[in-house]
Amino acid sequence: MLEEFLVAGVAVGSAGVVYVAAAARVVKQYERGVVLRLGRLRGGVRPPGFTMVVPGVDRLRKVNMQIVTMPVPAQDGITRDNVTVRVDAVIYFKVVDAADAVIQVEDYRFAVSQMAQTSLRSIIGKSDLDDLLSNREKLNQGLELMIDSPAMGWGVQIDRVEIKDVSLPETMKRSMARQAEADRERRARIINADAELQASKKLAEAAGVMSEQPAALQLRLLQTVVAVAAEKNSTLVLPFPVELLRFLERAQTQSGTSPETPPPSPEPASPSEPASPSTSTPAPQPGLHEEPGEPREE
Repeated sequence: MLEEFLVAGVAVGSAGVVYVAAAARVVKQYERGVVLRLGRLRGGVRPPGFTMVVPGVDRLRKVNMQIVTMPVPAQDGITRDNVTVRVDAVIYFKVVDAADAVIQVEDYRFAVSQMAQTSLRSIIGKSDLDDLLSNREKLNQGLELMIDSPAMGWGVQIDRVEIKDVSLPETMKRSMARQAEADRERRARIINADAELQASKKLAEAAGVMSEQPAALQLRLLQTVVAVAAEKNSTLVLPFPVELLRFLERAQTQSGTSPETPPPSPEPASPSEPASPSTSTPAPQPGLHEEPGEPREE
């Protein structure tokens, strides 16, 4: 009789051990457990740690509560200013309600991925190319709002969405490069013209000061010669003052109009040309012919 009790006790103990082994579950710290008993949600969400379920009746589903980093595949689209672009992004989200993530949606990861792709294409169509390249923070906020609105019903919270890369056609890249080069050239010319204007004003002021003191021009000339000679050049360029040229010109003009200058002598006539009447010998008049050696009568 005692042996039968011992065998029954061992059998019950073995069955209990098997039951506990089959019903025991461990939920990790970053997970939450959702129990479905005969297909229906049973109680609340199981916290992390050791928990028990009914074997064969209950089904425990563990939901990861960590932040998930999911890349959004690159999407081809046409911007509002008719430019073809290829944009990819990355999305960060986490589950805030484990029961809704299991009950409300079949696969919350796949649902968030599809929602992110459609929202990204929508953002591309509503934006200009300049916004995609320079105003990404505003687009990221709009994209996050578009994805977060339906995701809240799935027990999912969108933490952040970032546009990662914008690919442009090669023709558009060349056009943008030419535009940037033209803009740089325009700015360089404006800066150069502004510098010339300021330099001309300063040179005009310097010329006014030098005109009051003529010796300042000579000093400036000597400074220029010293600066050129300091470079150890084999050729020395010496500026020639314009005032000296004007002085020589005035001196030459005064010497050309002097009364002591003898008049130019007449050029001899060519043998082939007849003599000019002014140089011909006057013909002797009658009654005035004088013989040689005879005195002339008054």
